[in-house]
Amino acid sequence: MFVNLLTIVFFISILSQLLKSNSQLVDNFTYNGFHRPLNLISLQGKATVTPSGVLKLTRTTMHITGHAFYNQPIRFKDSPNDTVSSFSTTFIFAINPQTPTLSGDGVAFVIAPTSSLPLANSGEYLGLFNPMTNGNKTNHIFAVELDTILNNECNDTDDNHVGIDINNLTSVKSSPAGYWDETGHFKDLTLISGKRMQIWVDYDGLTHQIDVTMAPFNHAKPIKPLVSTVRDLSPILLQDMFVGFSASTGSVVSQHFVLGWSFRVKGKAPPLAFQSLPKFRELPHKRSSRITPLFIQVVIPIVSISLLIFLVRFILRRRRKFAEELEDWETESRTNRLKFKDLYYATKGFKDKNLLGSGGFGSVYKGVMPKTKKEIAVKRVSNQSRQGLKEFVSEIMTIGRMSHRNLVPLLGYCRRKKELLLVYDYMPNGSLDKYLYNIPEEVTLQWKHRSKVIKGVASALFYLHEDWEQVVVHRDIKASNVLLDADHNGRLGDFGLARLCGHGTDPLTTHVAGTWGYLAPDHMRTGKATTATDVFCVRGASTRSCSGEWVLLVDWVFGFWSEGNILGAKDPNLGTEYDQREVEMVLKLGLLCSHSNPHARPTMRQVLHYLSRDAVLPDMSRFDLHGSEMMLETYHGFSEVGMFTGESSLADSVLSNGR
Repeated sequence: MFVNLLTIVFFISILSQLLKSNSQLVDNFTYNGFHRPLNLISLQGKATVTPSGVLKLTRTTMHITGHAFYNQPIRFKDSPNDTVSSFSTTFIFAINPQTPTLSGDGVAFVIAPTSSLPLANSGEYLGLFNPMTNGNKTNHIFAVELDTILNNECNDTDDNHVGIDINNLTSVKSSPAGYWDETGHFKDLTLISGKRMQIWVDYDGLTHQIDVTMAPFNHAKPIKPLVSTVRDLSPILLQDMFVGFSASTGSVVSQHFVLGWSFRVKGKAPPLAFQSLPKFRELPHKRSSRITPLFIQVVIPIVSISLLIFLVRFILRRRRKFAEELEDWETESRTNRLKFKDLYYATKGFKDKNLLGSGGFGSVYKGVMPKTKKEIAVKRVSNQSRQGLKEFVSEIMTIGRMSHRNLVPLLGYCRRKKELLLVYDYMPNGSLDKYLYNIPEEVTLQWKHRSKVIKGVASALFYLHEDWEQVVVHRDIKASNVLLDADHNGRLGDFGLARLCGHGTDPLTTHVAGTWGYLAPDHMRTGKATTATDVFCVRGASTRSCSGEWVLLVDWVFGFWSEGNILGAKDPNLGTEYDQREVEMVLKLGLLCSHSNPHARPTMRQVLHYLSRDAVLPDMSRFDLHGSEMMLETYHGFSEVGMFTGESSLADSVLSNGR
């Protein structure tokens, strides 16, 4: 009985809290001035209220933001999955520029999911977004901007317009500031005139029509709206939202004011009482001609000197920005050296939208050379240490002299500050790994393409190991380093770990390098990289067997072979159009190349013979389970240092660890 009584009291308490919370929701308010104490208005950034009751969002300071929100949530939907109800708002504003013809950057009425926007930027972002959030569907922001700066990146029509913004500073609809009078003629209004003006924003919940209307102060609301569009705001606005204003300045400054404001859900916003609004001193229509001599004698020289200082600083900053490093030992390879300025403009400043991928040795960006219009891929490699830099560049340039249809051509390099930039031909179909792992089936490679890639990579390795003037050990053979050109030819790239040696000799290295999950067990045991370690072709990560257990991939394939059903190990996304004998031969060849004993692995010359059917695979019974178990034990020895955690690089940078 006592427990039941406690349960009843608990639910009554919860119900009362819910009723109390719902009772706090309001559907309309009116402010004929913002007199202190401020009732339910929160100010952030540089926003203040003048003694006369004017809401002042910004002041004459560069690069600031100001926000003012009604700090109680407004219920825009009757339920979370319902449609947005009709709403209406009107406010009176004024913008006082520091100079008569320039202003920055604008003010906006905003509906946001929170009552603050702390991460928003100033300038062209109007205190609403930043470069990372601008355009995100998760913003849930609706705004009406009064923009006084022309920003080409936002597709602005001019520097004096009104626009409707939805999660983005690129307006869905905009118009030059003005209004339609009673005779149907359009009258221009200048946002930075310092004059008071009125804005009406109306949304119809049934038709989804959004109307933005504008007029001079104390003028009746025009019949025809300035900006009108049809957009359903239900996916944009949440059930409860906050309403308010946001303004910002940039390199040019101004003051943004709001004198009165009203808002209502499910109805028209209450009219403002003009006689009750706070006093506001508007800017005069014309400035006195008596200031002209002073302007000529004082202002123009100051501006000229300022422009000269700015120009000198701009030139010096530009030189520092594109400064490169060049030492005497690089003179011989200057024919392979490219200008950083050309690479900067080719990649449009290494912007994220041109990022092709990132790895343990740097990031790769797509670019188009300004003069030749050639598509390139630029890899930025961090150079935190100078140890081994000369040898690294020397070997990279030596490798750059190689020419083979299945290698990604290295076009050149550039060095500046603490980074090295390697420039390659751009491969339009990306890397092989995106077609093999964790991607939709519709981009899976057909067997004819896979077969061509396998033969292409084998041909490239044969060239590196036997057919070039020196032996090149790649040391990082994996799917992400195999790139596909326009015809889906496989091209081997990323020679950041490659080592050179003469024919008949071994690379002088005992440093383990490569990618966890792809290293040959003999390389991990001895630290010695050879052509046989390049042949090793297993993806070391474990895979799930039919029984649900995790097993090593090579053991999993070996299990199918030992049962006489090696085709059971083929990719389920391969489809039905393939040569069964060819697939079976490639799977067996993969087992042979994955042998734990490096002496049991074929050379690339032999691999090419097998792939071209010029030779028959050896008796696979010699590839016994013991060899597979040896491999498994080898991998387990390294599992504690991240063997199966993914494709992370063994070294953060070749340059930082030496060569």
